[in-house]
Amino acid sequence: MSDNRSDQAPVARETAMTRIELDEPVQNDDTPAPGVTLAPLASLLAASLAACGGGADAPAPAPSPPPPSSTVTAPEAVRFLTQASFGASDASIAEVVASGYSGWLDAQFAKPQALHRSLLESVIDPAQPQQNYRDFVLDSFWTQAISGADQLRQRVAFALSEIFVVSQLTGSINQRPRGLADYLDMLGREGFGSFRTLLERVSLHPIMGLYLSHLRNQKEDPASGRVPDENYAREVMQLFTIGLYQLNADGSVKLDSNRQKIATYGNDDVMGLARVFTGFSWAGPDTSNQRFNGGLADPDRDVKLMQAYPQFHSTAEKRFLGVLIPANTAAAESLRIALDTLANHPNVGPFFGRQLIQRLVTSNPSPAYVARVAAAFNDNGSGVRGDMKAVLRAILLDVEARGASGTADPQYGKLREPVLRLAAWARAFKVTSASGGYRIRSTADPSTQLGQAPLRASSVFGFFRPGYVPPNTSIASAGLVAPEFQITGETSVAGYLNFMRGVITNGAGTNADVRASHADEVTLASDPQRLVARIELLLTGNQLAPETRNAIGDAVAAIPAGGSDAAINRARLAVFLVMATPEFVVMT
Repeated sequence: MSDNRSDQAPVARETAMTRIELDEPVQNDDTPAPGVTLAPLASLLAASLAACGGGADAPAPAPSPPPPSSTVTAPEAVRFLTQASFGASDASIAEVVASGYSGWLDAQFAKPQALHRSLLESVIDPAQPQQNYRDFVLDSFWTQAISGADQLRQRVAFALSEIFVVSQLTGSINQRPRGLADYLDMLGREGFGSFRTLLERVSLHPIMGLYLSHLRNQKEDPASGRVPDENYAREVMQLFTIGLYQLNADGSVKLDSNRQKIATYGNDDVMGLARVFTGFSWAGPDTSNQRFNGGLADPDRDVKLMQAYPQFHSTAEKRFLGVLIPANTAAAESLRIALDTLANHPNVGPFFGRQLIQRLVTSNPSPAYVARVAAAFNDNGSGVRGDMKAVLRAILLDVEARGASGTADPQYGKLREPVLRLAAWARAFKVTSASGGYRIRSTADPSTQLGQAPLRASSVFGFFRPGYVPPNTSIASAGLVAPEFQITGETSVAGYLNFMRGVITNGAGTNADVRASHADEVTLASDPQRLVARIELLLTGNQLAPETRNAIGDAVAAIPAGGSDAAINRARLAVFLVMATPEFVVMT
């Protein structure tokens, strides 16, 4: 491109040779070399992970399972909240037990949305509008994750941020914290709405426009040799909607008569779709060339959806995925046809549904589970396609999510990503923030922190890929995937343990802003078994192996009672040891 887009970073401009096939297992060089084993904790985690995958030729979708029992126990509530929220607390456990799963979902769907943008705007100093307030986006994330009432919405928004990825690591986004906060709010709002609307809002949000370089994307110019930027056209198909290969309803890959995978799209489709995403740029009261190129900046352009500039939109015909948009079709109509085509593609239900299952419930959902979720995506029961609430209900109320078989199966579940581990601790033990702002800033260093920070993925592929397989492991031998293991290794395992030891004792964040008194746990310190039982419930839903539970109880009892710090030290040690167990670090 020769349009001098100085405010855009060259993100994710991969060629066909470098693209990753996200609908099948992948490996990369971020894991130990052959012959190198992970630390003992990681080995235990690997032994605990995830279940079966799909086949090549799909059977008919299994019928929907009966609804879960209306009677919910406290351990069952913890398991549910681990999937549907940022973690269990005494109060949220009581809510689920009282209302049941469906009742809790109904209540969460009805709760007003807490807005990250509102928090950003409350801290911006009008006298210093150019100051970078990027860290306050993280503060807002942690505020809502830890203390927010709309837990399901915020948890879904985080999951969607790992699918429709943008990142603060890109300079143009790092400089626009208000826009990033608004993008996260958009994911939360549309996460309870329509997938088609979600796809449109993602496509037109200026933060995504900056990240995948279709903001100020210009039409082809034969004289100069300029062609439309293809970045977003490729990623909206590969990562956001249909994937690389045609899928059966259960997420398994379709094969042709030669038993070869059938591609969903080719380079010609990318070129045709790229023409659709030309002529969109900053919002404002006019469509002048100056505004298109970044001048005449509207004060709210970071949070307003991009608008069309007819003079920069391709007037050529646009062919992709078997659709023809005639020449001279206006930008808005071209976009409508393109997004309708993508949202109605038969791959979307299984492709998107499987990724959302992976982010909320399990790394390797069975083909029948994927098929049930895809069916809910295709039809919410009232003829509506892409109803996100119906999809979320299907995921969280499915027999594989709620049935007891997962908790007993050593090959079921998912590695709990580091951000969710810290959030679970904070919610379970009623942390407080000295500043009131939950100032937990970067947690990305794998050697001294979590090895993950919200909204700071290293690429459009996110923190980890849906089809990632850690090489030379039992997971690989079993033909399973374990996405979160892409950011897990000897360094990050030790880093997590050391980080949490400090957090539990001294607090988290800037100046140890976020602390837990562990007051409820201290009252049980004289009885190590009761103390461990409480922590085990809150963090694992009573999933500790008996020998592990006994070993932790013995370690706690080894701290002599009666000293001035004995009770708090016992409580802290018990929390730390439970958080170090595979039963906590692996969600089942």
